[in-house]
Amino acid sequence: MKPLAPISSSARITLGIAFFVLFVAAWSYATFGGFVSKTFLANPLTMLNDGWDLLTKQGFLTDIGMTIWRVIGGFVLAAVFAVPIGILMGAYKPVEAFLEPFVSFARYLPASAFIPLLILWAGIGELQKLLVIFIGSVFQLILMVAVTVGSVRRDLVEASLTLGARDAGVLKRVLVPAAAPGIAEILRLVLGWAWTYVIVAELIGSSSGIGHMIIDSQALLATGQIIFGIIVIGVIGLISDYAFKALNRALFPWSIL
Repeated sequence: MKPLAPISSSARITLGIAFFVLFVAAWSYATFGGFVSKTFLANPLTMLNDGWDLLTKQGFLTDIGMTIWRVIGGFVLAAVFAVPIGILMGAYKPVEAFLEPFVSFARYLPASAFIPLLILWAGIGELQKLLVIFIGSVFQLILMVAVTVGSVRRDLVEASLTLGARDAGVLKRVLVPAAAPGIAEILRLVLGWAWTYVIVAELIGSSSGIGHMIIDSQALLATGQIIFGIIVIGVIGLISDYAFKALNRALFPWSIL
């Protein structure tokens, strides 16, 4: 291996699969070998049986659908607000000076700390869960988008001004296209954080969703169901991550993501 040396797609896939194989092997050795009590950690076969029971008898597919809807709804809401504000902050220094102190302050506030207030304000329905995801994502997105737009090469801006472009033209034809691949990558990364926020929101005051199933399973010491729920989140996240990458490559072929 050499630093930053590329590898083939087949090698990348093989190495990725190899890690999961080793992980499951270690898990199986610890549980089937009796080194860990099944009360604290179910073995892979028990996890699969519990997962099948969840899907076929306990309506877990509905829970999965509700969680996906909440993630998409809250994340899209955050992106609609954050991307334009972040672009303006990155492009115009007075806007950055006005908003950055508050955004930098707000992004350190844990979304979970707002749950009691959000329950008071919005109840325990869907709006409360969407707002948790929104609060957890929007300030991170704003700052990251602003940094990406502000990092666009200065010579591109100066060249466009030399060629007669006006301020609006520089923003529309230089800054936004140059920053678009980076913004898309930011959206991909923050989408992963949104999954963390939705599970936190579902652990409190929820009657559906993957997080609700996990907290119910904890009361029953059903570690197989808990692990299955966690794995489902990981699988959905992995699929969405690769889908996001493929979409970004299709939309921005001039950039390597």
